[in-house]
Amino acid sequence: MDNQIKKIIEDYNKLPIPEELDFVVSKALKKRKIRRIRYQWISGVCAAALFFVIGINVNVNIANAFSAIPGVDSIVKVLTFREYKVDEQTYNADIKVPIITNLENKELESTLNEKYLEENKKLYDEFQTEMESLKQSGEGHLGVDTGFEVKTDNAELFAISRYVVNTVGSSSTTMQHDTIDKKNQILLSLPMLFKDDRYISIISENIKEQMRSQMKADKDMFYWISTDEPNEDLFYQFENIAKDQDFYINDKYQLVISFNKYDVAPGYMGVREFIIPTDVIADVLVSRTYIK
Repeated sequence: MDNQIKKIIEDYNKLPIPEELDFVVSKALKKRKIRRIRYQWISGVCAAALFFVIGINVNVNIANAFSAIPGVDSIVKVLTFREYKVDEQTYNADIKVPIITNLENKELESTLNEKYLEENKKLYDEFQTEMESLKQSGEGHLGVDTGFEVKTDNAELFAISRYVVNTVGSSSTTMQHDTIDKKNQILLSLPMLFKDDRYISIISENIKEQMRSQMKADKDMFYWISTDEPNEDLFYQFENIAKDQDFYINDKYQLVISFNKYDVAPGYMGVREFIIPTDVIADVLVSRTYIK
């Protein structure tokens, strides 16, 4: 048996198994009419898969090896690798760590998974420190919630978003996206999509046009940009996106620019996304491979 599989089984055998799991696996196997001789091995794999989904605490190497099991790599894409939870009266944390398991480029896969684990572990450590400080002072409310969502998953591209919601009185929300070229197994960045820095001003102007159009169509919409009407309350004006502005490419091969809560608008507007029409940026694209 492959050493990686052996290691998975060894670690799996050390885990406490819920009593109801055997019933669930047996029922699933019966429905699929899988031969009895394969029951024991498949039960172990199914159990391990279930523990991954509910957030079992295992290390990155085991999770990477799990994706190599025949018949699993084509199904598993993103799982909850680990979950940190605190549920007290005024202190709540629900921090979910994603893990990508289907990349051929294992170095890139490992780099991304370690990044996701490290950033969420840091959030949990910071939450614990602040919670203890507030408890000592005898007051305070504190919350943090993280999660992820697959934005794009087709033959060429894979995009995942990760969000963090911090609650201390009011709440703040941050988003981060990763877009992967599945064929060439590389992580895409915004600058590498364009010939030169002209994309910064071109995209920025289009976003401001979209903002003004939204504000004109809906009086409840408000962005921190200049308009025909002077506004004394406008203490900040959005001018340009950052060179490495957060983005992803959607399933229609369109560029989507993302802004965190409070970045370009008041908090009630939340996280804001803008789809950039491809014809607007066509002249400065390196190619039409990713954005079509």
